[in-house]
Amino acid sequence: MLFVAAILFFLLPTVAAFAQDSENVATRITVEDETGERVPVEGVAITVTDDQGNEVGAGATDAEGVFMLEVPEAGTYQLLLDDTTLPEGVSLTNSDRNPATVILREGQTGATIFALTSGDAVAAGGGVTLRQIAQLTVEGIKFGLFIAMAAIGLSLIFGTTGLVNFAHGELIGWGMLMAYFFNFYGLAGVFGWMASWPPPFGGGVNVIFAAVIAMVLGGALGWLLDAVIFSKLRARGVGLISQMVVTIGLSLILRYFFLFGFGGSPRFYQDYTAQSAIHIGIIDITPKDLVISGLSVLILIGVGLFLIMTRWGKAMRAVSDNRDLAESSGIDVQKVIRYVWVMGAGLAALGGVFDSLAETVRWDLGFRILLLVFAGVVLGGLGTAFGALVGSVIVGIGIQLSTVWLPTELKNVGALALLALVLIVRPQGLLGRRERVG
Repeated sequence: MLFVAAILFFLLPTVAAFAQDSENVATRITVEDETGERVPVEGVAITVTDDQGNEVGAGATDAEGVFMLEVPEAGTYQLLLDDTTLPEGVSLTNSDRNPATVILREGQTGATIFALTSGDAVAAGGGVTLRQIAQLTVEGIKFGLFIAMAAIGLSLIFGTTGLVNFAHGELIGWGMLMAYFFNFYGLAGVFGWMASWPPPFGGGVNVIFAAVIAMVLGGALGWLLDAVIFSKLRARGVGLISQMVVTIGLSLILRYFFLFGFGGSPRFYQDYTAQSAIHIGIIDITPKDLVISGLSVLILIGVGLFLIMTRWGKAMRAVSDNRDLAESSGIDVQKVIRYVWVMGAGLAALGGVFDSLAETVRWDLGFRILLLVFAGVVLGGLGTAFGALVGSVIVGIGIQLSTVWLPTELKNVGALALLALVLIVRPQGLLGRRERVG
């Protein structure tokens, strides 16, 4: 029923009523001084535009570092910080997040945070700060963990079937959108007569519970895709190239299905949208990012233990290593492949939820990071779950650290260049095995 309702979410209009009041966008600018305390920054110029690019208003932060502007209506707004008005030695930690997007609902104040880096902890080598390197490394590990959750599923599907699944990005996006749906509406968003029921039927639930529902629905979608499409193609002896073309078409269909139902504007979950960063040594990280990174580590450890210690995990690795030998040993290969699809899709869905919690909810999020997921899988070694984990973390760190030397628009280039260099030296990937050809 949950799966059917999730499909109907994209086909039926959803109406939600919010309290009527004035709407404001706001931010607070602070930076760490030489004693390690966060102090407000006054006089930082900020310009607000709507989703059409029209200027709504402008202003500067006050003595408390606060900027607030009343806007005419709810909607999507962009806050552009003029970095030339920052104090000397202070810069944006991630300039690619400027302008920042605020999704504003009726009667609410939409807030965002600009992360700043002070020049107090300058490394001995010159202009690059120790704080900046440490901060970007943490950001890279966090992003790499999210990629790894999706990459493990992609790698296992390839290992057990030989299929390169270009629709894997849409499994990531599906989980993110389902979490958003159940965070805001619950099943009452589709079935209005459930409005008086308790959540998640009659209303939205906390995003943590929404993430669990999204993971289950992600696994359900993986089961459906294999049962309806790919198991039939395998039974008919359809070649892997033809199956790969099917995944490309499926990716396009699902992606624009998401656009039709969700719209093109980025959004945020109801919970944990704006948090003040906590200071750990020379690192600033929000409680939300700390928790989801920790959960990612625990989940990935759990997946590793499942693959090593359980009967089904060993069967998955056996099919991935040698499908014919596994089948001759009495393993039901088709059932194992079905379970791999369910587990891989569920992990991809959860990875999408975590990534969108750290960033924004976007209809094309999965497609945006699909290339990086592939990079993590190839770097670690095709078909190996543990290789996908290692490769993804390396890709995440490489992407973030490359912004020290490259413009943020080119940050993916650094990770992909690293991928190329590693494959020149070790074509099978970091944890892959050499295979004889011919």
